[in-house]
Formats: sequence, C-alpha cells, structure tokens
Amino acid sequence: MTRHLITSALPYINGIKHLGNLIGSQLPADLFARYQRGRGNEVLFLCATDEHGTPAELAAAKAGKPVAEYCAELHEVQARIAEGFRLSFDHFGRSSSPQNHTLTQHFAGRLADAGLIEEVEEKQVYSIADKRYLPDRYIEGTCPNCGYDKARGDQCENCTKQLDPTDLIDPRSAISGSTDLEVRETKHLFLRQSKLRDTLDQWIDSKTGWPVLTTSIAKKWLHDGDGLQDRGITRDLDWGIAVKRGEADWPGMEGKVFYVWFDAPIEYIACAGEWAEAHNTDWERWWRTDKGADDVTYTQFMGKDNVPFHTLSFPATVLGSDEPWKMVDHLKSFNYLNYDGGQFSTSQGRGIFMDQALEILPADYWRWWLLANCPETSDSEFTWEQFQQGVNKDLADVLGNFVSRVTKFCRSKFSEEVPAAGSYGPAEQALIADLQARLKRYEDLMDAREVRKSAAELRAIWVAGNEYLQSVAPWTVFKTDPDAAAAQIRLALNLIAFYATLSAPFIPDAAASMRAAMHLDGPAAWPSDVAEALSDLKPGHVFSVPEVLFAKITDEAREGWETRFSGGRAG
Repeated sequence: MTRHLITSALPYINGIKHLGNLIGSQLPADLFARYQRGRGNEVLFLCATDEHGTPAELAAAKAGKPVAEYCAELHEVQARIAEGFRLSFDHFGRSSSPQNHTLTQHFAGRLADAGLIEEVEEKQVYSIADKRYLPDRYIEGTCPNCGYDKARGDQCENCTKQLDPTDLIDPRSAISGSTDLEVRETKHLFLRQSKLRDTLDQWIDSKTGWPVLTTSIAKKWLHDGDGLQDRGITRDLDWGIAVKRGEADWPGMEGKVFYVWFDAPIEYIACAGEWAEAHNTDWERWWRTDKGADDVTYTQFMGKDNVPFHTLSFPATVLGSDEPWKMVDHLKSFNYLNYDGGQFSTSQGRGIFMDQALEILPADYWRWWLLANCPETSDSEFTWEQFQQGVNKDLADVLGNFVSRVTKFCRSKFSEEVPAAGSYGPAEQALIADLQARLKRYEDLMDAREVRKSAAELRAIWVAGNEYLQSVAPWTVFKTDPDAAAAQIRLALNLIAFYATLSAPFIPDAAASMRAAMHLDGPAAWPSDVAEALSDLKPGHVFSVPEVLFAKITDEAREGWETRFSGGRAG
C-alpha cells in the first residue's frame, strides 16, 4: 500500500465556479484520488475555498453582505455543489480558518528570520473617488503584454502574465469604474524569491514526469527577462490574515493583511490540520518529513494560470522556511477549456456553471465528457454538439447498452440469476487475455495521471465487451446450444461487475448502480487477475435488471441548452 496526498487548486469564493474551473483542477484530482483508493492505497484528498483578497471583498460588496458572512455562505454553496459532482474530498476547508491564520504567520516569521522578507516602500494606485488603495483585482485595465482590456491588477487571465497594478494601461477602479487615480507611496513586505532562484531551479530540475506545460511555465518565470522577481506578500485590505511575525506584531504593518497568493497555498497544509482536528487524528504524518511524510507521494492539480505560484512562490515559502515540510512530487497542470469560441469566465458570467450543469443532467454525464476531453496538451473546447455525441456514443451506446442487453437477455432466457451451464471457450479466453493487457495499460496511464488516455483506454475496455458480445451472439447460439449461450452470458454479467470497478473513478454513480444491479455489497476489490475477476459472480448469484444507466441527449434538448447558455450566465 502506498500513501497519496492530493490537493486541488483552491476555488475562489467569489461565486459559483464554471466547468472550466472544474476540469482544470478539482475533477482530475478527484479521478486520481478515487483511483488510488480503489487500488487499496491510503489517500488524503484536500481542497478549500480561497476566501481572502479582493475577489471576496468585491463579491461581498456586490451582494450587500459583510465579507465574513458572504464567505461562510459561499463556502457552503461550493461544498454542496462539489458533493453534487461527487468530488470525494477528505476535507473541504477554508483559507480563513484559524489554522491557516496561525500557519501563515508562522511561515512569515520563519522567512523573516532567514532574511527572506524585505520591507519595501512602493508605489500603489490610489482611488480618489473610493478613498482607498487599489491593490490587485480592485483595479482593471489593458494588459501591457497582450492588449487584453479586462486584465486585473495581479494577473492577465488572457495571457497569464503576472502583473502589478501599476503595469496596467488605462487603469480604472473595479469598485466604481473611476479613472481618477493617482500613485502614492506605501510600505509592504516582499518575499525575496530572487535569492532562492538557484534552489528553485535545482528543485524543478529534480522532478521527472512533470507535464511540459508545468516546467515550461516555471522555467520562463525563472529565466526570461530579469529572471525571478521578488514579490509583494502584503496588501492594504481589511479582510485577510493580519500581518504578524509568528505570534508577534510586525511594527509598521498595522492594518495590513497578507496577500492572498501568499496565504492561499499555505491552506493546503492548514487544511490537513482542520481535517485532523475534525477526525481526531494526526496531520503531520502527511506534511512533515520528520514525522513520517517521507513515504508520501504528493500530487497537485491546477490550471496553467496557477503554475507560477505553485512552482515558484509557494515552494519559495516552504523551502525558505528551512523546515522539513513535504514538497510536491508531481504537479499536474492543465490548459484552458474554452466555451463556444471564447473562454469560460466567472467574472463575466460566460459558459456553463457547476450548479446549472447539475440542474440539467446528472454528474456522471459531465464527469465523463470533461475528463475524456480535458485540456492536457492544449486548450480544448466545449460545444454542445460534441458533448451530445460523447455522451450518446460512449455512455449510452457502449456502456449503458451493454449492461441493458446482457441483463435483459439473461432474464428472458434463463432467469435473474447467473446461469451455471457451459464453460468458457477460445473466444472467452481471447477476451480475457486482451482485457488483461488493457487493464495493465489502464493502470499505467492512471498512475501517470494521463487523464484523456486513461479515459480512452477505459472506453476501449467497454468496447471489447461489446465486440465480444456481437461476435459470439448468444441470442443466436441459444437457439442451438443454450449451454454455450449460458457461459457467454455468465462472462458478460461478470464484465458488468468488472466495468463497475474500473469505471468508478470516472463515473461513480453509474458504477454504484452497476454494482447494485449485480447485488454486490461493500467496497469493490480492484481486479489484478482478469480471469479470476470474470469468475467472481458464481452460478446462482442473483442480479436485477437496472434502470437505464444513461439516457441519450436528444437534438431538441441540445438545441434548447445551446440557446439557454448562449448569452452569459443563464438563469
């Protein structure tokens, strides 16, 4: 048994997330967590809402609520939606937790003691109309790198370039829209990332098997232009973690909070503390190598816009503390899933949002299509026609139809019990050999976190069963040799249980339905020997004919959804 620590990028608290957010981090992380649990490994799967900084304050102000109240409400909303998509977090925490306050201040103190934090007088944009500084997302304008006219003051979501508010062209207040701005002096703390450039470079070089997307982004930030820059870690905001040096006050930093991108990744660790407190267990064995975490494999899942912070800034924080924290082993990053020729966007209400998706179809429909088409090597695009085709062909025609045909035929010709007559012949042995090889490929791809290829191999395993059924044609054989037909159907019934186990990481609800139809209780044992697995259901084992696993998406339904979601966030 191996141990797997898995974290997904933290979703912002400022509203319900869209499907691009889902496939960019949380869903593939859940796939990997479910797979590792299915293999019998020990898993700690953590995520949390990212609750500090400008997005939270702006969203709360728009909702007319105190920011703490707003964050508490949205955390519950996001937790319910995550449950709706069957995201199997061991804990879904909050970056505003007391644990994260304490740990963030601890890291700041350690970094300061190591000489890696510097107090800097810097220029920031001040809004005359709003009577306040405009850090980060309080200011919008045109990106100097790509010309995108809705770039934020911390990063351009179009080209992913990391920005400072003073970099923006034609800046305006995100609060009032005012352009009556001026630059004023203010004092802030900076993390001296530049002093750790060689350390970070060597650390990244030590990692094997990382996606090219991950390493290329990290190397770009390390070496392009003037190389890795020091980064401000405090902001002039009311909502956040107060700037302290451990438990001590930080003179000159009164009234300031830590920058959200400093405290948010620390919540990965703090989240384990929240989980441990709730379950009366130990969290340090997952996060500290001096307490047993040296045998943990740690995988992070995130979109490409988060890569610079997770390959550079957060590692700089952890390495700079000079404490035995567990570092990430594999950082799986994703490109963007686009929608209808443009980007999904929470701020602009563009695309399909997670709550809306669950209103129109069950979670497994979305899980399968998104994972089978996830943007691993390049950006991919969601279209309603492709979604309809993928669901209908893969889920309804291949998997669902197989389950329906086998169970209904057995009920009509034998009974709702696994038939006893006949024995496996050459066709069955050939199928078993083929599936044994395919199972190994599937496991290798899942272990390598190759999401699309894993989905393709799983589909090929489903197809193999269909092709076998078509080839042996038990409905024809039954007329002349009912014993042979009984053996064929016995194998096919066992395939349903086999498919349920292998499919559970992708489509957990359908997998549970298949196991229930086969009257299988308790957790499924991962198959190692296919021949044994396809003999698990013994003659006389009772089963039921299940309801339709997957209904086909009609052209009428697809056209209605296309219209409904054509103009921003639909009601």
